[in-house]
Order: sequence, then structure tokens, then C-alpha cells
Amino acid sequence: MMSERIYLASPHMGGSERRYVDLAFDTNWIAPLGANVTGFEQDLQQYLGAGYVTALSAGTAALHLAVRLAGVQRGDRVFCQSLTFSASANPIVYEGGEPVFLDSESDTWNLDPETVEAAIARFGVPKALIAVHLYGMPGKLDAIRSLCDAHGILLIEDAAEALGSVYHGQKCGTFGHYGVLSFNGNKIITTSGGGALVCRDEADAQHALKMATQAREPVAWYEHTELGYNYRMSNICAGIGRGQMEVLEQRLRGRGTETDDVVDMRMRTALVELSQKMEYDYRLVNDDLDEATRQPVAYVNEIAEQQ
Repeated sequence: MMSERIYLASPHMGGSERRYVDLAFDTNWIAPLGANVTGFEQDLQQYLGAGYVTALSAGTAALHLAVRLAGVQRGDRVFCQSLTFSASANPIVYEGGEPVFLDSESDTWNLDPETVEAAIARFGVPKALIAVHLYGMPGKLDAIRSLCDAHGILLIEDAAEALGSVYHGQKCGTFGHYGVLSFNGNKIITTSGGGALVCRDEADAQHALKMATQAREPVAWYEHTELGYNYRMSNICAGIGRGQMEVLEQRLRGRGTETDDVVDMRMRTALVELSQKMEYDYRLVNDDLDEATRQPVAYVNEIAEQQ
């Protein structure tokens, strides 16, 4: 029996986090706004290469705002996968919606596109769909997004565990109408506690920021025309996040399993193999899991039929 626990990720500092936290203290910005909050959002936005980022107090807060922006109301159905943390579904209930739990497929352990299609036929078109990248493994986004586009379903991408994960050259968290990131202590980078919402449209990002700061109207007195929340990230936590962003790529490359020497050796081996590619009878490029699985099976079946 295994006695040692295997963590999704463990908090470890890169060294520069204290400098950013000290900046918040030195400038007396001990509040849910300031240079660190703005800087952290800019760092994330530049890293993701798409979307508009709002730093928040938790990944669950980001999911809740995404559900609000999607217009989920009492009685609306929202599809979500059953193999996930409860926070993926709780915000649906916050707004009085009905979560419809769907099975995952065995390749990535994420939402099964065939099950989604069957659920649409059975329950009708949902208000939104929450797709999770469990343990940082991207789901079958091409098929999921195609279904959402075909039926006009708003796609919410729960990339809480997938900061740095890439699908077909694009960062996870940027495929849906809304993407959700988490910086809890068990994520690839941490801000102690915190999260971020990635919006495709700038207007949605501005609305999210308003709701995250109690939805106060921009007037000299207290005026509120919609329900708001205290969801903004602290300038202190954002300072930790800025330091963590400086070592994100190092974390992704290592994950505590491979040294730089091992990575370099693998790259050298790959270069040798590529230089000899014309000597092979069959070449397989593994940039799509479904296609990479289908091709060798089809090839083996074809050879078997010829014999």
C-alpha cells in the first residue's frame, strides 16, 4: 500500500514574490486593487495570448461570474461533467440553475462529446456548458466547441488546473466564451488563494470587474442597479502571483519529474529521428489524440486484411 501522497501540485516560491509583496506594503496598497493586481492581470493576459483577464479571490468566484455573464437563471439547465470538483457545478446552483452531470470519456477523463450530443437530444439545448480540463489534461475541445457552436451554447472552460496546458497550439482557458483559472495552493502556481476570469469580449470583462467590486455604479454616492460581490483579488495575493508567473515555465518544464538534461536528451533524440523521417514506411504526428489513435489502428487493420 502506498503511504506517500501524490499532490496535484505543491506550493513552492520562486524567490521574487517577496519583492512584489514588499512593494504593496511600501506603497501602502493593502487593498483589492493596486499595481500588483493590474500587473498580474497583464502578465496572465500576455502569457495566454488572448482574452481579457480579471483577477479574483478564487477560481469558484470566477466560475460564478462566468455563470452570471452567461445569463443562467432559475430553471436553466447547464451541462457539466461528473468527474470534477464540486466547485465546477456549485455556481450553477447559486443562480438557481439545474446542473446536468454528464459522463467523461476514457482518453482524457473529461467531458465526452458523444454524451453531450445525446444529452442535447434528451434534454434540449442547455443555457451553457462547463468543460473541465481535469488535472491539467485538455479535453476534446474541437468536438465540444463544434457542438456548442452548432447549437448556440455558451462554453465556459474550467481551466482551474490547466494554466500552461496547450491544445493544438492554443493555451487552455482561451477556447470558451469564458475561461476560469485557479491559484489555490494545489495549483501549478499559487497566490495563496485566488483565481481569474478570462473573457473573450472586453465588455464582458468590464462587467465582470463591476460585479466583482459590489457592482457599484460610477457615481459619487452609493448606487447599485444589480447584485454584486466582493470577489476582487488582494494586492498582496497578486504580488505573490506576479512572482509565481516568473517561474511558471520552469514549473511546467520540470513538474518535479525531469531535469533539464533529460529534456535536452529527448530533444536531441527527436532531432535525429526527424532527420531520418524519409526512411520510415509510416509516419505518425501526435498533435491530435483521436487522430493519433485512429491512424495506427487503421494501418494495422489494413495490413491484416492484405495478409
